[in-house]
Amino acid sequence: MTLEIDKPISKLHIYAVQILFAISISIGSNSLSIDDAHKCLSIIARYIVYLYLIRGSGAAVALSHDAFRTKQPLDLPKLYKAYHKDWLIFGGAIATLLYSQQKVFGGEFLLVFVAKLITEYPEMEKQTTKISYGTGMACSFFEGYLTHVIPSDGYRFVGFAENIRVYEQNESVMFPVKRLFIVVTKSLYCPPDLKLFNKEKPGLPYLEACKSLEDVMKDVAGVRNRIYRNSAYKIHRPNKPPVYLAVECATPIHTLHLVLKNRKLYEELDGINEAEVVHDFTTMLRSIISKSPECQNKCEIVYYDDTDPNQNLADVLLDKIREIEPNFEDMIRRD
Repeated sequence: MTLEIDKPISKLHIYAVQILFAISISIGSNSLSIDDAHKCLSIIARYIVYLYLIRGSGAAVALSHDAFRTKQPLDLPKLYKAYHKDWLIFGGAIATLLYSQQKVFGGEFLLVFVAKLITEYPEMEKQTTKISYGTGMACSFFEGYLTHVIPSDGYRFVGFAENIRVYEQNESVMFPVKRLFIVVTKSLYCPPDLKLFNKEKPGLPYLEACKSLEDVMKDVAGVRNRIYRNSAYKIHRPNKPPVYLAVECATPIHTLHLVLKNRKLYEELDGINEAEVVHDFTTMLRSIISKSPECQNKCEIVYYDDTDPNQNLADVLLDKIREIEPNFEDMIRRD
């Protein structure tokens, strides 16, 4: 016996019922005739224009806000691709009115706009919870990963900070900042080894992977002895001692990159805004970490524009270390 989960009614089914409802009203009213078909078509075209302009005004405000929030310009070709059917219907309605030599706007446009705003007002008072893709990724990353590798479980795992101290003692090195640096890339690309972000220019600092920190072993979601591992790297600098740190890319960003590479499998995400997802992910993750007593000041999110040829990840990480620990150079020398 297979347990089936009840599915909510689809938009297509609702749309079909609404069409039948409209047809039944028109038949029952006997108010339409073949002679009036041309006039009715013009009226329908005009109201299509009205509805799209009203809906488009709200969408324009939302898109402008997102562009300002993410500091990314509007991708017009992508927007057209995502809403090409809407543009075709809108353009068809405009063409119908022009061909029929009818006015695109009538005196009732303002009244329709006001009526639409009035009907939307009750929705403004409803407390709706909308979780964006990036926000969900941040929550999943925190609960599914960071809570397993950062705080001590009071049993087998001593905690991230202590794990670094053990590493320092065993390897005779020093981490000036004992935090997990989480790299979020603009392009979403996350290489298997961060050395692939090194710039092949003489004199620039560069990353090299070291022996990983001690494994974290836990029983999670039916998986016995699941292994979690954090990577250690050192930043080589010309004429200066290397700088050690624990750093890795955010795996949800890597997963999203793979998803978008295989768009044929995930057509539902075709219109996703990568910049918005990255912004929501980093914003939410920073918020969660700042409110978590166990993870606060133990994780550091680093945004890296890997599309900028002038940016070098090693330098970006050094700047972040310097921001957290201004005297890290003296700490390294004393060690």
